[in-house]
Amino acid sequence: MKIDVIIPLYKPGRELFELLDRLKTQTVPVSKIILMNTEEKYFEELVYGTDFSKKYPNTEVHHLSKWEFDHGGTRHRGVQYSNAEYFVTMTQDAMPVDEYLIEKLTANLKDNVAVAYARQLPAADCRETEKISRYFNYPGKSQIKTAADLPVMGIKTYFCSNVCAAYRRDIYKETGGFIRHTIFNEDMIYAAGVIRAGYGIAYEAQARVVHSHNYTNMQQFRRNFDLGVSQADHPEVFRDVPSEAEGKKLVKETWEYLKKSNKLYQFPGFCIQCCFKYAGYILGRNYRKLPKRLILAITDNKEYWK
Repeated sequence: MKIDVIIPLYKPGRELFELLDRLKTQTVPVSKIILMNTEEKYFEELVYGTDFSKKYPNTEVHHLSKWEFDHGGTRHRGVQYSNAEYFVTMTQDAMPVDEYLIEKLTANLKDNVAVAYARQLPAADCRETEKISRYFNYPGKSQIKTAADLPVMGIKTYFCSNVCAAYRRDIYKETGGFIRHTIFNEDMIYAAGVIRAGYGIAYEAQARVVHSHNYTNMQQFRRNFDLGVSQADHPEVFRDVPSEAEGKKLVKETWEYLKKSNKLYQFPGFCIQCCFKYAGYILGRNYRKLPKRLILAITDNKEYWK
């Protein structure tokens, strides 16, 4: 079984070395690591004076400009540099918890399963409300989702994250792969396609990475604007499975958690952040009614619009 790992990079820090070191110690070996690096100068600054190529001989680097980067297109280009049976997509800030990540993740890629994604755990410096979000979206129980789950799970049926996910190359090729041009959500758009094609999506809670962010309200606003844009651009995926219901569930779970832990004083701040997220999302869903100048002022991906 041959497995490659594809990691888009932008202004990588020294944590990249730790990520590559942890990938070297996996119980199921990685054949090749493909780094899709945006802006060569940042990568060269990081590796200057190191023996990078000698220390990581199975790693190849492909450079592109910021204007060439696309969430779906860049990852698809990375897939073309691989001929492995399975490939894993990761982000540069996802850190494997142990040496079993690749083993646990790829074990699900059999029978009718097209993709498997990992559990994301909060970092030590993660805010309390962000921890709740991690546990909400990445619970401790594994599952396989199919089209039969749509009436109950709704949009969560399509949920999948390229922060860390493993794909079967044969099904990827059969279903057309990642969309080549998208502002966001290339993973869920692909997942929806394989679900409609009759395949399953596995969530593997035993495949774990540490990944979380302490976004500001404005960062959440911008991210959710782009999320809304992606949903507006793909009504064939998102029209019949709205996101609002999941947002309401998260608010309710956050209230219950903070109440039990005597931390309700954090709830008002969480609600304010939710308002920023929802405002960004609604504007994104209706971006066609907005002037281009306003879109460029609030998007997190200006290159997408140019």
